[in-house]
Amino acid sequence: MTKPPTEVSATETLAAAAAIEVSAIPSTSSLDLGVVGNCALNALIDKLGRVVWCCLPRFDGDPVFNALLDPSENGSLWSFQLENFSHSEQWYEPNTAVLHTRLFDTLGQGVEITDFAPRFPSRGRFFRPLTLVRRLHPLSGAPRLRILLRPRFDWGREIPVITRGSNHLRYVGSEQTLRLNTDAPISYLLAETSFVVSRPYNFLLGPDETLVNGIGDTARTFEQETLAYWRSWSRALATPLEWQAAVIRAAITLKLSLCEDTGAIVAAMTTSVPEAPGSARNWDYRYCWLRDAFFVVRALNSLSELGTMEDYLRWLGNVVVRSAGGHIQPLYGIGLEEALPEVTLDHLPGYRNHQPVRVGNQAYEHFQHDVYGNIVLGAAQSFHDERLLHRSGVEQFQHLEACGERAFTLYDQPDAGMWELRTRSRIHTSSALMSWAACDRLAKIASKLELGERAAYWHERATTIGQRILSEAWNEERQAYAESFGGRDLDASVLLMVEVGLVAPTDQRFIATVDALEKYLCDGPYMRRYEAPDDFGRPETAFNICTFWRIDALARIGRKEQAREIFETMLATRNHLGLLSEDTHPVTGEMWGNFPQTYSMVGIINCAMRLSAAWESAI
Repeated sequence: MTKPPTEVSATETLAAAAAIEVSAIPSTSSLDLGVVGNCALNALIDKLGRVVWCCLPRFDGDPVFNALLDPSENGSLWSFQLENFSHSEQWYEPNTAVLHTRLFDTLGQGVEITDFAPRFPSRGRFFRPLTLVRRLHPLSGAPRLRILLRPRFDWGREIPVITRGSNHLRYVGSEQTLRLNTDAPISYLLAETSFVVSRPYNFLLGPDETLVNGIGDTARTFEQETLAYWRSWSRALATPLEWQAAVIRAAITLKLSLCEDTGAIVAAMTTSVPEAPGSARNWDYRYCWLRDAFFVVRALNSLSELGTMEDYLRWLGNVVVRSAGGHIQPLYGIGLEEALPEVTLDHLPGYRNHQPVRVGNQAYEHFQHDVYGNIVLGAAQSFHDERLLHRSGVEQFQHLEACGERAFTLYDQPDAGMWELRTRSRIHTSSALMSWAACDRLAKIASKLELGERAAYWHERATTIGQRILSEAWNEERQAYAESFGGRDLDASVLLMVEVGLVAPTDQRFIATVDALEKYLCDGPYMRRYEAPDDFGRPETAFNICTFWRIDALARIGRKEQAREIFETMLATRNHLGLLSEDTHPVTGEMWGNFPQTYSMVGIINCAMRLSAAWESAI
């Protein structure tokens, strides 16, 4: 196969397939990773073609490959180790979630690995088995490699029992069994023996089930159908003229964050990658935050990708109906689990030896009052968009009204805020802002449904909240909207005031706020979340979504060239495959935080849509 042109860059074409010089197998983890998935499973694969993270049977389940958090001999991974390894190349098949990695030895001999998870329509549904497919074929010469397939269970504590057949291996654990169907020599796999790759080999790792057809035919068909699916999906996106490759890669990554079984959207695919080195800000993001999911849905909607919203609304509807007008948590498990108790796993060394490794997230116990606004905002389009097969109506509106009532009751009450502060409670401006948005959108929905009395009711409530925000969040001394009512500390989340429509971009107080945030929260192009120390001290790294909010605000207030310059810097911050984590270190430019982060990928889409030249300028 001929190597395709690269997909991403600061100007749109990073050297995604540039040679990666590696003198030895790295002993530490990195976020130079690609993701493959099918909306049922995800796997993270590094530049050497090693599967270093994959949770089964759910996104928030047991990582059967955990080398991202334990790169030692005790970790679990799936590696093709080339003898006399020299360098590697890696890229995505354009507009798909199919990943290619080439490994070369010092003699110029090489192999190519093609990784994907099958996804395509079949029998009136999407076929998305819990199966990872890896296809290996030689490029030149007689390369020798050995295969290390070392899954573990129970967070690395359980080594499975291995049984064999003529063309398969079974990895039997106490809770689940994986089966590898392969046409590679079973004896070499078991003994981890080096052998010459003289022909293509196929590997399908998944449930303990036999294949209907031959191994090679199945893998080949799965690849062809999966490529066709993703190309068709990407082709339907309404991309901007500029930065198309970056937007498509971000959109595919967001789609992979959807658990199609339930409709939940996870915030990231990993746990415990720290926000900054030594910070102990190590969190488990493999759950569905209503806040993050709203931003994902909104970004994909802007590209005319409505399927994710329709799936998410199934999940969200369950949350809303079950709450019966009462408290709603900021996050839930992807299967609607309410309790997500947080525990630490001391036997795992952690990402680059940064402990703790956490499973679960204590934020499920928080009161974060912006959640009600995020629910209404996430569902609002379903009342207005005539393309949808199942548009929302009066019944759904009545359920959302219960969320609006909670929003109005709580908008001026202290909470943990959107940054999930664990030891400090205030009346956060961002929470009040989303409460305003809930009431404002309910008024618009009521008007669409021709419910005049309800429209007036919600408009009055939105006006009440809006006036309080504009009055009590403004700090005259700082000449900016502060992070809380009556407060003086600055917080990047107030930039959402324009995005959700409370104030106009021309509002002089908002412009002054942008200036103040730039002065006190920015490290060059990067923006931190807030300036006040929190439970763990003062934040060290920049929070990528905040930088993207700044870019959007600058564009809206007329500083488009500055916005474009910062956006190009953020595109250059991505890894070699165009993916972003949660945070960027402003000095080293290194990625930190869980990966890939939906918030960050959302920012790429939103800013490209905001800044791009119009299609009519080129065609």
